[in-house]
Amino acid sequence: MDKKKVMWALVSAVLAVVSVIAVFSQAGSLSFADLRRTLEGADLKWLVASAVSSLCFIFFEGEAILSILRNVGYKRRHGEGFLYAAGDVYFSAITPSASGGQPASAFFMMRSGIPGSVVTATLILNLVMYTAGILTVGAFCIIVDPTAFLHFHLISRILIIAGYLVLAVLAVVFILLLVKQSILESFCIRFFRFLHKIHLMRHPERRIAKLERYMEEYADCVAQMGGNKRVFLSSYLWNLAQRVAQITVSVFMFLATGGAAKNAFSLWVTQALVAIGSNCVPIPGGMGVADYLMIDGFRNQMSHVAATQLELLSRSMAFYVSVLVSGLTVLIGYFVCKKRPKKEK
Repeated sequence: MDKKKVMWALVSAVLAVVSVIAVFSQAGSLSFADLRRTLEGADLKWLVASAVSSLCFIFFEGEAILSILRNVGYKRRHGEGFLYAAGDVYFSAITPSASGGQPASAFFMMRSGIPGSVVTATLILNLVMYTAGILTVGAFCIIVDPTAFLHFHLISRILIIAGYLVLAVLAVVFILLLVKQSILESFCIRFFRFLHKIHLMRHPERRIAKLERYMEEYADCVAQMGGNKRVFLSSYLWNLAQRVAQITVSVFMFLATGGAAKNAFSLWVTQALVAIGSNCVPIPGGMGVADYLMIDGFRNQMSHVAATQLELLSRSMAFYVSVLVSGLTVLIGYFVCKKRPKKEK
């Protein structure tokens, strides 16, 4: 891991600690001892369900990537798909604007013998479907329970609207990068020339010539995807399942800590809107914003202390635990990949 990644890992850790401290400062009498007692008295089956749902967030992303690769002729094992997703989850959590997630996935995919052009097309298509999944969830929530949005305070409503708009814009950008290869190629050429201008790249024309060949392969891969409609449906459904799994972590934690089953769906809708709103800022995991939105949404259905407690337990399971598991997977996968020969198509 280079110095920049170490720095952003430290920044993310500090943000996490500050977020937890800020939440506790608003929680009145709530303490770590209270959280421990709550977990000790929690219903084990729902606690396990919450943990499994958190892990499914990683697993489903891996399956989405594998479904795309499989439809363009590259079959990989489920464990490899989990590694590709873990790289995305872990490095998205420790880099600004989640910028390190896709390169980490690409690294492991290329180490397993998948050409760069296929990797690029696969990851961009997966981003399109990932964004489409959360937009679908948001639309579903507004249709089935429009009052849930109004239960948030004004600031929270603004953040949720901003998050939805950001996601919509990103979806358009990803689609353009997928279907308009000239945009991606033009951007790369300008970037190469900029690096040459500031003396960070010599002989940019060589890179540009190589890029042109690369873009031809990329266009062929995208055309192959366009001729197979199953690739879009399968990747969309896996990404939709991933978003649902992440949102459901809070519901299972709510049930584990004694929450009434009749309120579970209402809580799920609230958590879904929180997930959308957290995308309005380029901070790993939406730390700070997600915490604020969760407490604001939850306390409409329970006391402030109970809402804070559920927020801390849910965030720990949905974000911090998944990042920890992803980090360990990346560490193990890195050394395993170094020992194994690259696979062929």
